[in-house]
Amino acid sequence: MTDTSVDVLLTPFAAKLQQLADQQLIRVLRAAETGTAPHQRVRSGGHHDPEKSQELLMFCANDYLGLAAHPDLAAALIEGVKLYGAGSGASHLVSGHSVAHEALEAALAAWVQPQIPDAEALFFCTGYMANLALLSALADEHTEIFSEALNHASLIDGIRLARQKGAQVQRYPHLDLTTLAEQLQQSKARVKLIVTDAVFSMDGELAPLANLLALAEQHQAWLIVDDAHGFGVVGPNGQGTLAHFGCSSQRLILVGTLGKAAGVSGAFVAAHPTLIQFLIQTARPYIFTTAAPPAVAHALLTSLQLMQDERGQARRDQLALLQNQWQTGLRDLLLRRPTLGWTLIDSPTPIQALVIGDNAAALALAAGLERRGIRVPAIRPPTVPAGTARLRVTFSGSHTPADVAQLLNALEAEAPAFL
Repeated sequence: MTDTSVDVLLTPFAAKLQQLADQQLIRVLRAAETGTAPHQRVRSGGHHDPEKSQELLMFCANDYLGLAAHPDLAAALIEGVKLYGAGSGASHLVSGHSVAHEALEAALAAWVQPQIPDAEALFFCTGYMANLALLSALADEHTEIFSEALNHASLIDGIRLARQKGAQVQRYPHLDLTTLAEQLQQSKARVKLIVTDAVFSMDGELAPLANLLALAEQHQAWLIVDDAHGFGVVGPNGQGTLAHFGCSSQRLILVGTLGKAAGVSGAFVAAHPTLIQFLIQTARPYIFTTAAPPAVAHALLTSLQLMQDERGQARRDQLALLQNQWQTGLRDLLLRRPTLGWTLIDSPTPIQALVIGDNAAALALAAGLERRGIRVPAIRPPTVPAGTARLRVTFSGSHTPADVAQLLNALEAEAPAFL
């Protein structure tokens, strides 16, 4: 029996949903029927239409090295389940911390120690949780945070929690180090935190980490770097964006994600041992959360090996070839059809953003590609600034030149509809 009184309660939410629809901002949840891979069967109708599924050429995953479906990782995960079972059973500080977590944290610390001497690492279930934990724990009424304008939502939400604890917050314009320097110069805070993405997730640009570190040193600040999209991909041997810029300092605090290039799940914070111990004692998202399954940590040890040996380098080399093929082909298309108004953002990473501008136009182009068997989602506000809706193309080390050629040909075929 329907409770009609609930309709009154639902009215404000239904109205907001309609506003999103009117602005072309509704998102659609899809269900993948096969594992993460360049070619994936996707149920585009969701649970409302389970029969509507098709195999698509995917350019939207963050599985940059193509490790998510690697047989060695699958075998390691199975081995981890056999060793430790399916779950951890409790939070890390109760009984959920295993030797697998301990081994992973030691391996991650060794990975980052060229950039953060003597660093230790702390494993989290997700990158979002790591950023919430880090920023809410470090901040209090004596803290001032300097946040990059295009930081990821997880950093922004961590900063919101920090503000609730009394921290002051300054936001500096994207890549505007002059403004940041002025803000730091004026700050009287006892603790100063510069916070930035390393690779900006919606356009693939790199933050100028060497310059940011110089400012941190000049103004006695910490530099917090979220390298979610650079870890395993950017820098010598995939060492990360800090390594790419040759940064090394104990005032660095690094957040790395393990569900992207690493192909599994989770994240970590690496920093001076005193800060890691402080997080263990004070970070509520760490203290009060059930630990990730030890099997995940066990599998990630294999992932680190894959990323560091010749197999990982071969996939990074493949990415470079694919990115060059894409950029060359797309620039040729834009030169031949300048009235399209599309803009390719220059990026040395697997994130290749094609800015369309209008929300409806971006949705239409994404839909046209999908009719041709290619999945590239349209990214719209609030994820990106208004007027910069885009297709966010992401490459994997498992893609082939034929896959990229298929994407370029599809864009060529769709272009006349947008002239």
